[in-house]
Formats: sequence, C-alpha cells, structure tokens
Amino acid sequence: MTAQTIMTRSVLTVTPTTTVRDAIRLIEDSDIRHLPVVDGTTLVGILSDRDLREYRIPVMLEIEYLSDDDRTRANDILDTPVSEAMNSDMITVDTAESVSDVIGVMIEYRIGAVPVVDRTTDELVGIISYVDVLEYARRLFDENE
Repeated sequence: MTAQTIMTRSVLTVTPTTTVRDAIRLIEDSDIRHLPVVDGTTLVGILSDRDLREYRIPVMLEIEYLSDDDRTRANDILDTPVSEAMNSDMITVDTAESVSDVIGVMIEYRIGAVPVVDRTTDELVGIISYVDVLEYARRLFDENE
C-alpha cells in the first residue's frame, strides 16, 4: 500500500495571503486540524491548530468580550496573512511512499498529518492525517478477523 492509496484527495487549502481569520474559520467550519498553504498548486506551507496556538491566536476566543485594546490587538493578529503564521519547513511524502514509511515519518516527527506531494511536479495531491492511518488500520484488522 502507498500514500496515494490512503490519502485524502480533496484537500482544503489556503493561499499565503489568506488572513489568519479566514483560515481559522475554515479550520473550525470544516473540523480539520491541518490546512495546507499553496501558491497555485505548489505547497509552500502548512497551518495547524498547533501553529495557531503557538502564534498566540485565541481560536475559540469571543472577541466581543475583550477590552478595546485587546480587541484591537486580536483583530491585528487575525488580519495577518497566513504566510506569517504557517510552518514553511514542513515534512512531506511522495505518492509512492509506503504506508509503513508514512507512519514512520508521522511518528518520528510527531505530526498529526503529512501533505502528499507529487515529486515530479511539486504539486500537492493529498494529505494523510492520523485519522486516515487509523481507518487504514481498521480495514486491515477487519480483513484479518
């Protein structure tokens, strides 16, 4: 089995100029934790809920309850382009990578998702999350019962 076999193909993405506010909305509305950042079809970064916490972005914060100064600061952060909050030093895998190797990468780097890139074109073609890996494991268990 390869990465291409278990990856999620329809990947939600944003561009580097997307605001953090819009990225947060997409993450929350879509119930995802990892959002690839693309320039055209080329992967340039990834934004995760962890990146947002480290960037000190109060994802669940209700802005109307903040003081005026804090609200202004929060809005400034939320209006920042994703390119300033994303991780551009990301780990990726190729479509032909074995599932075992993908799992090894996720464990080694302690990441919950890994973008799948076509190495010949550098195009983002999918993403594999821990949920995809667990669904794959469940199928294997079901087949062997």
